[in-house]
Amino acid sequence: MSQKTFPAEDGAQLAYGDEGQGLPLLALAGLTRDGRDFAYLARHLRDVRLIRLDSRGRGGSEWTGAATYTVGQEARDALALMDHLGLARAAIIGSSRGGLLAMAMAASAPDRISGICFNDTGPVLEREGLLRIGGFIGIRPTVGTLQEVADRLPAAMPGFANVPAQRWVEETVRHYVQERDGVGLTYDPALRDAFELAMQANPLPDAWPLFDACAGLPLALIRGAGSDVLTHETAMAMCARRPDMLYAEIPDRGHIPFLDEPEALAVIADWLGKVRQHEAELAGAGAS
Repeated sequence: MSQKTFPAEDGAQLAYGDEGQGLPLLALAGLTRDGRDFAYLARHLRDVRLIRLDSRGRGGSEWTGAATYTVGQEARDALALMDHLGLARAAIIGSSRGGLLAMAMAASAPDRISGICFNDTGPVLEREGLLRIGGFIGIRPTVGTLQEVADRLPAAMPGFANVPAQRWVEETVRHYVQERDGVGLTYDPALRDAFELAMQANPLPDAWPLFDACAGLPLALIRGAGSDVLTHETAMAMCARRPDMLYAEIPDRGHIPFLDEPEALAVIADWLGKVRQHEAELAGAGAS
């Protein structure tokens, strides 16, 4: 994936990929991840302009410090990218934290969003699962090579089963980098400080109003059946609140599904169809 950069509102240089033609689809990755997370999905998309943002402090984007790594700032960055590209509207697929950014964008700029697909995320996230993730944020692996990381990933990723060894190798090279003195991170370690500050709230903030802000938008939800971050109960509550939301639970997957599982691809295809229909209806209403 070739990348370009653009300036955020504070001048930070943020990286993004832009490929394909068709419906604009903005892909927003998880807390410590970047646009490469959507490489598996990209192979299956047709008639889609896939735009992958590396949020600040991740991937190819500038490190701007813990105080700037907030959902509000990162949502504004995503809207700034849309402005930079001249996009009036875009559909969003958000994995984990990326889904929170999508909800924040729907709340602050609903006219800019044409639909949201949530990947193992929602308005209620389980503290236990978040604390598990927090245990390794900003900490370099103790092993010395990427292959050693790949060998350990299956045990470190609860809820996953029947994953080919090659997939763990692919995951490793997307999320870690080989350095002279061992294995390094692909993001700013200061994300740990931002995460710990956010986790000080007990209970965690109620995000149902953000989910309700998605009213009128085509929605889809993909959940890993073994996820310890998004429970089945929360997923069902989301479906009850939005009976029209497409839903798939992916077997042998935890947090987060890879998005090239057959069940995930089927839901994404159906959701993109609904987004296109929604956009056509809006265009027709505007022309009349």
